[in-house]
Amino acid sequence: MTTRREFIKKAAIGTTLVSVGGVLPGFSAKSYKNIIGANDKIRIGAIGVNARGLALAEGFAKENGCEIAYVCDVDKRALDKCIATVKNIAGNTPKAEKDLRRLLERKDIDAVFIATPEHWHAPGALMAMKAGKHVYLEKPTSHNPAESEMLMQAVKKYNVVAATGMQRRSWPNVINAIQEIQNGVIGNVYFGKAWYTNNRASIGTGKIAAVPEWLDWELWQGPAPRVKNYKDNVVHYNWHWFYDWGTGESGNNAVHFIDLLRLGMGLTYPTEVSSTGGRYRFNDDWQFPDTQVINMAFGKDKMMSWEGRSCNGQTLEGSTVGAFFYGENGSLFIGGGNEYKVYDLKSKLIKEVKSEIEFRPGDTRNPSQKLDAFHFSNFLDGIRKGTPLYADINAGAVSTTLALLGNIAQRTKSVLQTDPSNGHIVNNKDAQKLWSRKYEKGWEMKL
Repeated sequence: MTTRREFIKKAAIGTTLVSVGGVLPGFSAKSYKNIIGANDKIRIGAIGVNARGLALAEGFAKENGCEIAYVCDVDKRALDKCIATVKNIAGNTPKAEKDLRRLLERKDIDAVFIATPEHWHAPGALMAMKAGKHVYLEKPTSHNPAESEMLMQAVKKYNVVAATGMQRRSWPNVINAIQEIQNGVIGNVYFGKAWYTNNRASIGTGKIAAVPEWLDWELWQGPAPRVKNYKDNVVHYNWHWFYDWGTGESGNNAVHFIDLLRLGMGLTYPTEVSSTGGRYRFNDDWQFPDTQVINMAFGKDKMMSWEGRSCNGQTLEGSTVGAFFYGENGSLFIGGGNEYKVYDLKSKLIKEVKSEIEFRPGDTRNPSQKLDAFHFSNFLDGIRKGTPLYADINAGAVSTTLALLGNIAQRTKSVLQTDPSNGHIVNNKDAQKLWSRKYEKGWEMKL
């Protein structure tokens, strides 16, 4: 039987097929001389603080031995709001910086968190690693699979602690649920199903408009190919639904529960990926599907499926999000919160574990504030003490790649054959072109 300590170690590594090296993922023995003392304050630079980033700033500001020292955003309003929020919580006034490149030159910060739009996730994280900063990166880890692959290489090269915002890996009852699966509570698990449902409104057809005085549009685009004309339906949040900047509902939400399925079933990369879907509800600028089903096969013995409905919020199992594990002796359900249920083969509930800590579905900024504190503390302990991370950059990168492969299958309208050792697409030139992206000149990612 797997002990709790052994499980935490396995969860931190994320996959047996990804080599991470060192005592801590991406952290070699020689770099232990750089670990911050257990009693020292960790000074953080907050990068991207409009919505989810503001929630992260609030969370880290409440952590003992942690200080939000700098706030960085291309939106002046977001800067001002975050600075005021941190001051109200912690008493200190962070310094403002618009350009993350200048922020990363600072010698008086130890780590950063990154909660920018997704096209900035991997480039920003790589820049931070090069600058010697520890990194907490929101999901998805990248805009395309090649970027995630590069981050896995970078964390080893630059010897930093790098965590991913797959916060459910740190929630106590979710940890217990995954441990029960791995210990055989429902026998061999051969199928996993996850989902996301919502009632998102139309984003309309954007109109060319003047760039708002509070926004640096050039820096907002950063590594993405330039879009000359600013339109009024992109900033903020709607960038999720555009190919240049976002990853759709798959990267935005599927990745959380694909990650849990992968962890519980002991899987890494698939052998086959397919996707069916479209933009069915509205006729507007939204480019990704609003309704999508992604199927993944892992050899001949296991498979998983994710269903996303952005414009029809009918729940499954009474939950807007969730993951179901189906095994030879029963099934196990993890909903949106810190809780789970176990059923036998006749659908009889044989165990239910509840949580008093609230999860607020539909809150895009901060649905799980108290629960996320477990994840923040784990990242800080990784820096101070070398504590294994529940969700290191490798775990996040693999799960992100699975979600993005679903998008590639959807865009190319093809069934992808993939290499189970690294996720690479084989024998499909059109799909292989979407493994990476074109960058604005001068912004290319380089190790």
